[in-house]
Amino acid sequence: MTPQTPAPLHWKLVIDAADPHTQADFWAAALHYTAEDNSALVERLLSAGALSGEATVEYHGRVAFRDLIAVRHPDDPYDPQTGTGLGRRLLFQRVPESKTVKNRLHLDVHAGPERRADEVTRLQALGARVLHEVKEPSGQWVVMADPEGNEFCVQ
Repeated sequence: MTPQTPAPLHWKLVIDAADPHTQADFWAAALHYTAEDNSALVERLLSAGALSGEATVEYHGRVAFRDLIAVRHPDDPYDPQTGTGLGRRLLFQRVPESKTVKNRLHLDVHAGPERRADEVTRLQALGARVLHEVKEPSGQWVVMADPEGNEFCVQ
């Protein structure tokens, strides 16, 4: 009897945020992703009494969870009953404390050397700021911070 290889695990990257919806807007625009529409799920939870109105907000004209929202790759599958992505996702969750130190985990956005400067300019227009540029024998990239100060690199 041969052992079966376990199925790969599904994952998402969860990012703490003071304002998850603003962060979702930034990262959806930055990555050309889609903010998830969980309104059908939120409505079901509200009508079942499993979620209070205080736990919701209006987000782009629809009801959404107040304390979390995700963005997903537009080509990846999602559950139409919940709006939850089943592929590449970033989930932003509200936390009371602000960011105080350098990230231990960060995103690298791959634009390529020919598009790097244009992407940095575009991301700055969305609310990011340049922290510093790196030029090393191993490569070149720009370290940036999103609107809440989370570091990321543009390569």
